[in-house]
Amino acid sequence: MIISEKFKNKRPIISFEIYPPKREEALRDIDETLKILCELKPDYISVTFGAGGSSNNNKTIALAKKIKDDYGVEPLVHLTCLTYNKNEIDQFLRELQSQGLENILALRGDRNPNIAQKEDFFHASELTTYIKKNGNFCVAGACYPEGHPESPDMVSDITNIKKKVEAGDAFLISQLFFENEMFYNYVEKLRIAGVNVPVTAGIMPVINKAQIEKMVSVCGASLPEKFKRILTKFENNKEALYDAGMAYAVNQVVDLLASDVDGIHLYTMNNPRVARKICESIRNII
Repeated sequence: MIISEKFKNKRPIISFEIYPPKREEALRDIDETLKILCELKPDYISVTFGAGGSSNNNKTIALAKKIKDDYGVEPLVHLTCLTYNKNEIDQFLRELQSQGLENILALRGDRNPNIAQKEDFFHASELTTYIKKNGNFCVAGACYPEGHPESPDMVSDITNIKKKVEAGDAFLISQLFFENEMFYNYVEKLRIAGVNVPVTAGIMPVINKAQIEKMVSVCGASLPEKFKRILTKFENNKEALYDAGMAYAVNQVVDLLASDVDGIHLYTMNNPRVARKICESIRNII
């Protein structure tokens, strides 16, 4: 089913993100996480994509197919383009079509000094345009409440988001953030700029300090003072940080739901304990 149609029938849309495990046995064990996630009946589950010819690419398709066939949940397959040429993208699109997978999150992909960039795609908007011309796919895009790390300013960032939507992105999923007011202000700026597609809020529950420091360094998200206090207070107490981090994420989600957000996208990091806690906490309010 085309995911964009879901936004026409209900809001908020609830979704999760998982990634293909590197080891084959871990791919089999991911059923534990999927069973927990699917108890909440998510509208879709996104599956991340390996870069530069990684074997993870095949696992992405296998996992997406498993989600669709075994659990009856629509998968959203990530697809990056910076390290792929048109022929490689064509091959991937054909494989998706053959497997009945029709929803793609079009991404440029992170720059990696160890993986050579190709010359066919430089921006996610170019990938979206190409996908829409070469298949009957529903395409989503990413957006950045604090601006893309490579954007010189917010005006440039929103201009680029508008290009993605004009190219065919039917809805947007935000990068993680830890201050809801920042997200609300960002969505307002998008609306003023004429970007009227649904915008889903990306939330990552933090369960250890090293994890969040790594993610923040990659995506450029800032940490509000109240969140920094949590990390400082509980960084040496694993269970306390878990409880505090989950409570913070749940509070974000509750506030977003109360504010009639278009959707919530939870970055689960393949952790079934995290998935279960979030699901139990919001089960009665969605």
